[in-house]
Parts: sequence; C-alpha cells; structure tokens
Amino acid sequence: MSHAPTAPLDAIFAALADPTRRAILTMLLEDDMAVTDVAEPFAMSLAAISKHLSILADAQLITQEKRGRVKWCKLEPQALRAATVWIQGFGQFEPVDLDAFERFLETELEQPPLAE
Repeated sequence: MSHAPTAPLDAIFAALADPTRRAILTMLLEDDMAVTDVAEPFAMSLAAISKHLSILADAQLITQEKRGRVKWCKLEPQALRAATVWIQGFGQFEPVDLDAFERFLETELEQPPLAE
C-alpha cells in the first residue's frame, strides 16, 4: 500500500497540530502580513516564528514572498481542501459523544488487566 497520497495530508495535519501555527493561520485570515507583524504577538524569537512559518509553507498552507526588504506571508486556504474532504468522509457516521467516550476510557483504564 502506497503512502504517497497521504503525504500532503500528513504535512497539513502536522502543521495544524501546533497551537502557534493555528494562531498564525487565524491571523492571516484577515490579510497578508509581514513576518515581523506575525511574530509580534508571540513571546518567542523571530527565528522560532520563522520555523513555524516554514512548516506552514512546507504544508502549502501559506506562501511567502519578498516585497522589497520585507518577507510577507499569505494564507492559502485552498490547501485545506484535501484535509476538509478527508474529514468530511467521516460525516457518514454518527457524531461521537466525546464525554461518553471519555467515561468509557476512564472505566477501562481503572479495570485491572485481564490475567493471561
């Protein structure tokens, strides 16, 4: 079984797994932003923000371009299409009651392991 078709999805979900990167994407919903403006609200170095931006760019969730001496970031919302289609594929199932699932897991984890 080839994993090639999942590679873009893997990159997208890996990029979305980080709360800082999700916050950056939310900021870019408003408009294109200079890297320094993206970095401003975060308590981390410009190098750390640049790494987050690189991960988002590798997942094709954003593009970056130089305008003069300033590097700008632009959201690429169509890149989420593959992830959205994948997630919607689960729409055929009943919604999961996460509270009930959590109670089930707690009950199962409290049980002593079965003797073999």
